[in-house]
Amino acid sequence: MAIRDRLDAIEADITTLTVDAIVNAANSALIAGGGVDGAIRKRAGTDLDEELRGIGSCEEGNAVITSGYRLPAAYVIHTVAPIWAGKRASGQDAVLARCYETALTLAESNNVRSIAFPAIGTGAYRWPADVAAKIAFDAVVRHLRKSEVPAAVTFCCFSRVDRERYTDMIAAVRD
Repeated sequence: MAIRDRLDAIEADITTLTVDAIVNAANSALIAGGGVDGAIRKRAGTDLDEELRGIGSCEEGNAVITSGYRLPAAYVIHTVAPIWAGKRASGQDAVLARCYETALTLAESNNVRSIAFPAIGTGAYRWPADVAAKIAFDAVVRHLRKSEVPAAVTFCCFSRVDRERYTDMIAAVRD
């Protein structure tokens, strides 16, 4: 299947998606936060908080996987972005890309066939949406070029502008 056919961009609430896994923009202590993290925790229920307490922490650029509990998704993959330095800082792009790479590696090792990503790092961690989207998209495409899993990747966007940005990048993919 062509890479372009494995990608989608939608404007939706990630907590409502019926996919194998959704990705959470978490903090390194894996404690409750706002934004996407808060919405996921509210919908999943307190069992998710308990599982994350047992895991303890996650370093920037890494990811951990939990059950989805009351979410339609079977799993939640939690990843931690670096905080935007206010400008392009040495190594930050690679750490943000690693968020997507480690999430996809965990998805592959858990036979996750469909996964949805929010715009990791663009909320409280202040990454500019256009910069973060390009890094995210390139990391996902690199993974899909070398792996059949996951079979479907959705960029779940908060706004029409973000969805259109991803839609344009998907249209430009050359297999």
